[in-house]
Amino acid sequence: MSTSRLKNRTPHPSPSENGRRPLPPDLLAAIQQFDTCTIANAIERFGVRLRNEGFTRPGLHCLTDGSQRLLGYAATFKIRSSDPPMVGSSYFDRTDWWTAIGRLPVPRVAVFEDLEGESSRGASVGEVHAAILKAFHCDGVITNGAVRDLPGVSRMQFSMFARTAAVSHAYNHIIDFGSPVEILGLEIRAGDLLYADSHGVVSIPDEIAEEIPRVASEIHATEQRIIAVCQSPDFTPEKLMEAIGRNSQKHA
Repeated sequence: MSTSRLKNRTPHPSPSENGRRPLPPDLLAAIQQFDTCTIANAIERFGVRLRNEGFTRPGLHCLTDGSQRLLGYAATFKIRSSDPPMVGSSYFDRTDWWTAIGRLPVPRVAVFEDLEGESSRGASVGEVHAAILKAFHCDGVITNGAVRDLPGVSRMQFSMFARTAAVSHAYNHIIDFGSPVEILGLEIRAGDLLYADSHGVVSIPDEIAEEIPRVASEIHATEQRIIAVCQSPDFTPEKLMEAIGRNSQKHA
């Protein structure tokens, strides 16, 4: 590779303490140009996992106003809220994760698995908790449980993807931090690169992450050509077959 090409390459940030090398900001921004559906299609091209893996089942909603696209590295929590904790009395009694979260790349996404699921009585995150998480460089939260204080959190520009909203935090307390969690069928490990929008959450594999914007761009361009043919006043089935055929031959 020539020296000039090396100089023009975007440098990678240094690896985090857990050994993960985060993507540079320009690549993260390039991914966020596309929705999760296009990103999922791009991941399929590489054959690194089955097509029925790597994303959440239906049921997750963005409950805050503003941008509904959230991209970052997972900081994982397990919580309960229906019954009081064995030790302590609230969310604030667990602060050990304050140091541990610093080992993860930024930007971060807080991921809360509510171990009580749909039977949970309390919200995982509210306005105060969102402020704390944002101070630790989390841009939003993803949970299979509930959240609250939606207007206040929306003003923080902190995204909350959840199953529903709730009035109270009840006995919300952290059971574990940093261990694998599961959110609506998606298994998530600390440091996984997650992308969420109005469709749900997709996990982006490390080994192909740098190639995703290029492939997503190709897919988007192809889809737009097919749509243009369908919407053209000169539409014919033959033209549609030609557009579809060009795409099939390209990726055969």
